[in-house]
Amino acid sequence: MTFEPQRRRVDDLRSIPLPEVLRAAGAEADRRDPAKWHTAHGGLSVNGVKFFNWNQGRGGGGAIDLAMHLNACDFNAAVQWLLSACLPVPCPARQPGGHAQAGAQHGFPATPTSPAVPPPSSHLRLPTPDGAQLRRVTRYLTEQRRLPDALLRPLANSGRLYADRRANAVFVLLGKECRPVGAELRGTSATAWRGLAAGSRKDLGYFACGPAVAREAVLCESAIDALSCATLYPDRRCLSTAGARPNPAWLLPLLAQHHRLYCGFDADPTGDQMAAAMIAIHPSIHRLRPPLHDWNDVLTASA
Repeated sequence: MTFEPQRRRVDDLRSIPLPEVLRAAGAEADRRDPAKWHTAHGGLSVNGVKFFNWNQGRGGGGAIDLAMHLNACDFNAAVQWLLSACLPVPCPARQPGGHAQAGAQHGFPATPTSPAVPPPSSHLRLPTPDGAQLRRVTRYLTEQRRLPDALLRPLANSGRLYADRRANAVFVLLGKECRPVGAELRGTSATAWRGLAAGSRKDLGYFACGPAVAREAVLCESAIDALSCATLYPDRRCLSTAGARPNPAWLLPLLAQHHRLYCGFDADPTGDQMAAAMIAIHPSIHRLRPPLHDWNDVLTASA
């Protein structure tokens, strides 16, 4: 790539809306303040192209700066991550000489795209378990999230769910040979937030619950939603994609393991858009839209 096209590509990356970058990194928008986000590095505010982390007292501007901050990586690694995780793939109908294919009417590629890959320089650093905080985490999940203890206990016994020293709920993502490849973190204090353990490779594995030999499986946006969905549909295997993504690397092999696969992403514009993109790539997947915003909202409303 010559200098001018490379400069234009970097400019394209810098102009990616910051909320897209935050969602790709597993951050969660605050439901009361649309400018505030909860990340693994603390609370972060967004104002146009500027961001500021109030926990660390530092900020920056543009998508590349934000990717470097969220992934604790250098400029080159941030660029590669943004290219794979956030840069839109043009619709075939818009390419010179291209032809629209199935799914192009939604503005999504009709063929599988390269899945998002975290920075190769990052190394997984799972939080250290703290058994003294497990009761608090369990109480949060059962009392506030209405998840059944009978579903949580086997996960805690196996180490797939535990508490860290900050009383965060840690949901371990497992990859090949059941090896940890990351973890979803959910705060259980008065300040709600969620994020990913440093170095998580969420494209290499997922958090799952429910019967392993189920004929049907549901993809959800978070571990708590997967647990909620498994409570509502106990005969289905429920998995978390750790954020709405249309084509994680493990999805294609998963399709061969189940008779029917559902996309249960949130009932909001992002969830609907990512579900449509997933189905455009994998037409055998069916949409299972929560009747409320997400599956935990459905569970708590029915409790």
